[in-house]
Amino acid sequence: MNNMNLKKIIFFAGILIIAFSCSSKSLQFDADGALGYCNNQIKQTLFEIGDTTMMPRNILNNQAHWNLVQVSICDWTVGFWPGILWCDYEFTHSEEIKKAAIHYTELLQPLTALPAYDHDLGFQFFCSYGNAYRLTGNEQYKQILLNAADTLATLFNPTVGTILSWPREVKPRNWPHNTIIDNMMNLEMLFWAAKNGGNKRLYDIAVCHAETTMKTQFREDGGCYHVVVYDTITGNFIKGLTHQGYADSSLWARGQAWAIYGYTMVYRETQDKKFLRFAEKVSDVYLSRLNKNEYVPYWDFDAPTIPNEPKDASAAAIVASALLDLSQLEDNREKSEKYKAAAIHMLAELSSEKYQSRYRKPSFLLHSTGHYPNGSEIDASIIYADYYYIEALIKYKRNNILQ
Repeated sequence: MNNMNLKKIIFFAGILIIAFSCSSKSLQFDADGALGYCNNQIKQTLFEIGDTTMMPRNILNNQAHWNLVQVSICDWTVGFWPGILWCDYEFTHSEEIKKAAIHYTELLQPLTALPAYDHDLGFQFFCSYGNAYRLTGNEQYKQILLNAADTLATLFNPTVGTILSWPREVKPRNWPHNTIIDNMMNLEMLFWAAKNGGNKRLYDIAVCHAETTMKTQFREDGGCYHVVVYDTITGNFIKGLTHQGYADSSLWARGQAWAIYGYTMVYRETQDKKFLRFAEKVSDVYLSRLNKNEYVPYWDFDAPTIPNEPKDASAAAIVASALLDLSQLEDNREKSEKYKAAAIHMLAELSSEKYQSRYRKPSFLLHSTGHYPNGSEIDASIIYADYYYIEALIKYKRNNILQ
């Protein structure tokens, strides 16, 4: 039997068992099967790319192999492949996978000596070195994370109350101080550092950023602007707009996903109920906009030619991971069940033949959308979709063991 036929048998034997119901208690999801699938795809990727010094970034819809990128402070995605390997190591305990995870993580070390290029340090270092330290306890990794948190904090503007996202866009676009919703994700590294030997001021910066963003980056219904521009003299809100969504006032799916994940994390770290209530609000508007019995959204909920618009599996993976956490943190049992059930349905849909790459490509998932207005990574496999998918699977498995 050749490898292709063996793969087909593994994939189509079914890694997913799900019984649809309103209650998460009656849902069953084969996380081990899905994680086993991820491990097979990881091994295929490692076989294809070897011991390269480059990172997988995407596989476009007409391609069958990863496009690799140089390790650079300018590419926000370089931490996701090491993070995927660490998640796989957590599942498999494979020394071979651990060796690969160390190799790709430590490729990022030269970046730690550079000043902040933008806000993406959390994506780059917490997904890689954060998972590495969590699973190995290596003190060198801890110090790198503390240094990265200090570097990220240099972008904080106390007059505005947020971290500057894109210094490079200040002059070209006349965005004196710009903050994008993605920036919520990078606060986790600041919270972690404040608890693990870093400056306690990092906690205050993270809270201030979350509070300011909550007041200014969202519309009345809980939908978010991708970008908010502030006056650096007064700190006042100038305007809210989009960069990667359909329109300034539209509900860009991945942007809302960052908000759901970010405010769930902020509540976990602060235990301040205002953040829990806000995490519920931004989650509920997202869930209310999903098509019936579909849990992977279109790239923008307000895109003009739905249903003839591309989907975004990355948004579903991010939200699934966030809602698994939110269901554990909830003080309302009904909402807890609602969020967990939604997360399981999302994982179920992502784990279907429609969305898994399976034998077609070495990625985990198909049908993500990167930057639609720019014509970039449309209907593609993208590395961060795979990261949040395997992270969600690990969380699901971990949570069910603990219960």
